[in-house]
Amino acid sequence: MEIRKVGVLGCGLMGSGIAQVAAQSGHPTTVLEVSKELLDAGLKRIDQFLSNGVSRGKVRPEEKQATLSRLAGTTDYAALADCDLVIEAVVENLPAKQEAFQRLERTLKPEAILASNTSSLSITEMSVATKRPQRFVGLHFFNPVPLMKLVEITRTIQTDPEVEETVLKFAKGLGKVPIRALDRTGFIVNRLLVPYILDAIRALEEGVGTIVDIDQGMKLGCGHPMGPFTLLDLVGIDTTYYIANIMFDEFRERRFAPPPLMKRMVLAGFHGRKTGKGFYDYASEPPKPNDFLTRS
Repeated sequence: MEIRKVGVLGCGLMGSGIAQVAAQSGHPTTVLEVSKELLDAGLKRIDQFLSNGVSRGKVRPEEKQATLSRLAGTTDYAALADCDLVIEAVVENLPAKQEAFQRLERTLKPEAILASNTSSLSITEMSVATKRPQRFVGLHFFNPVPLMKLVEITRTIQTDPEVEETVLKFAKGLGKVPIRALDRTGFIVNRLLVPYILDAIRALEEGVGTIVDIDQGMKLGCGHPMGPFTLLDLVGIDTTYYIANIMFDEFRERRFAPPPLMKRMVLAGFHGRKTGKGFYDYASEPPKPNDFLTRS
């Protein structure tokens, strides 16, 4: 099966990025949101990203126009009826995702492939809520989608091997580098990344080093592009906390358990860049470390 028309459920940060790269790669793409306000905000985000690319010389003006011409927005599930592949990118909540797939099933053609952009939830648990578990895969993009090369493709024990190969070919056609993973919570990247990040918080709690010292140590000592606290603030401390809890529920191992400081920061609204405060305070430039977090 060749994937021509693509549908995307959700036009938030991840959904809009996925829709953009699909349209840029030549696929007629329809993106669905629950309201016109959210849809317009997502489409505006795509337009702005492409405009910024034009101003920096990374995107040709005619490429921007061609991309936008392939992109359509909707609030009606019926508009996705003729899609060959639909990628779900709604809120990271299993019941919400299952409901979205069940609504989609009412109009989608039988041969269409369903995929979820989840970074932590069980692909199998989502697939069995549909009538096509054999045509269901995980397709996990990384933020920001237009810039990040990696895509994790996750198969279940029910996924048709031909479906996995079709999605692998599709990802390569987007200019991405796909890696294969089995349906294990966290897949490959988060399985390794989350314990590292949680250990950095524990090291801070235990007084091993300051926020800046730990960030600098991993950046300059291990060649990471950014330290764990800068990364946490970028990804979202609340998002990582949610993923860690899912992984702890699955494995019941301490390395996946969110440290107390992380829980308290989430409760207090210290979620990182998106709230202006995390391990760093973003009220000024450059951001200042919130060293008071670990004062007794």
